[in-house]
Amino acid sequence: MLLKILLLLVFFGTMIAIGLYCRKNATDVNGFVLGGRAVGPWLTAFAYGTSYFSAVVFVGYAGQFGWKYGIAATWAGIGNAFLGSLLAWAVLGRRTRIMTQHLSSATMPEFFGRRFGSEKLKIAASAIIFIFLIPYTASLYNGLSRLFGMAFNIDYSVCVIVMAVLTGIYVIAGGYMATAINDFVQGIIMIFGICAVIVAVLKSQGGFMAALNGLSQVSDPAVSDAPGVFNSFFGPDPLNLLGVVILTSLGTWGLPQMVQKFYAIKSEGAITKGMIISTIFATIVAGGCYFLGGFGRLFADKIDIAANGYDSVVPTMLAGLPDILIAVVVILVLSASMSTLSSLVLTSSSTLTLDLLKGHLVKKMDEKKQLTIMRSLIVVFIAISVVLAIVQYQQNVTFIAQLMGVSWGALAGAFLAPFLYGLYWKRTTPIACWVSFIFSTVVMVANIFVRGSFPVLLQSPINAGAFCMLAGLVIVPLVSLVTRAPDKELVENAFSCYNLKVTVRQSEALGDET
Repeated sequence: MLLKILLLLVFFGTMIAIGLYCRKNATDVNGFVLGGRAVGPWLTAFAYGTSYFSAVVFVGYAGQFGWKYGIAATWAGIGNAFLGSLLAWAVLGRRTRIMTQHLSSATMPEFFGRRFGSEKLKIAASAIIFIFLIPYTASLYNGLSRLFGMAFNIDYSVCVIVMAVLTGIYVIAGGYMATAINDFVQGIIMIFGICAVIVAVLKSQGGFMAALNGLSQVSDPAVSDAPGVFNSFFGPDPLNLLGVVILTSLGTWGLPQMVQKFYAIKSEGAITKGMIISTIFATIVAGGCYFLGGFGRLFADKIDIAANGYDSVVPTMLAGLPDILIAVVVILVLSASMSTLSSLVLTSSSTLTLDLLKGHLVKKMDEKKQLTIMRSLIVVFIAISVVLAIVQYQQNVTFIAQLMGVSWGALAGAFLAPFLYGLYWKRTTPIACWVSFIFSTVVMVANIFVRGSFPVLLQSPINAGAFCMLAGLVIVPLVSLVTRAPDKELVENAFSCYNLKVTVRQSEALGDET
């Protein structure tokens, strides 16, 4: 116990020290929200990855999808690495960095407002972010109760409050730069932690081959009659597994807290390096989490899914590990949760301040006042997420839990297509953006209240979210083609940033001379 407490104190002390150190980078809005747009590839890549993978993935998704799909759940991690990281960086990274700086936009709603010349569009995007990021923020605490109860026998409420307060301190003090540096430290912990846990769990089952052989003996007639289905290539339900891959991978393309990482990156070279680093990080962390969860059914004699839910799968797998590894796991999950929490509250506070309050509810807002309001809102958002998390845990309020599952699909479904086409296609219209916003939010909210009326395949919030994202990629171009073309001068101004000539070394680009 002394070792566990010591590790926690060192971890928390490091986080706060970094936050205080970064105060000098958070003296204006650009520094507080974007780190002065001068963040290097390592920090940006780790900030992207740690914001991507929280305790929800390690405890919730890994346990749930590992139990449902067996070893094939690893495909979700592979999708996260190559579709959610590699391709996202390749397609969005450079263009996002260039156009957002050209338009002087620090948030995603601000991008929509200036790219499409619509203040109402900016306000609508801000409202969607505010509504759906709050429950998503509260979900980050899920799984901590079981792990802390197992390791420390500490009350869940105390754990949630301590984690929230410490996260708030370093975000309020150092802004984006403090978050990015802490994300780097937390990412290192996540990499080594997941590797150590996988080795230990497989060793407890006699090694990789013995664990794989044991998984081949598992059968569940309620899922599939095929022998060895849980250690097969695509698992018992490839179609629903595909929905998981699409939602958890393609979703990052439209999530404001993820895309905003591209706003802050330093240079062209940093984008290329960051893409490689981010992909490797996602392969290890996401691939490792889902791979580990795939062996959950080997512990079926100790797990009661009906009584304790899928969140009990991973903690049960870890319960027999040595104390030192339990301490590592606790730090790992704290790292995953705090990194994502810091990203979400910074995104929420900056969006609400810059896109809703500034110029609308508060007409005159100088730089100092903006920073004060953003820091105050960080406290408010963290407090709300803590209350929601504690109420859900103590009262078992399933509505909150459902809304958490829906939030990712609503956000990504609403924003992915408008943002992507807005970067690449001049013909994209504001009306098409409105249709995408309305379609996805209505579908995902309806999935909460009238889920039984949906087609069987779309009754799952996972599949419904994946459907909204894919539908948006079709809806936006179709609506754009049948509605009035956007203002030509506005569009040409937005895209003029791509035509600026810059001088680079020949090692980076070949010249026109033969």
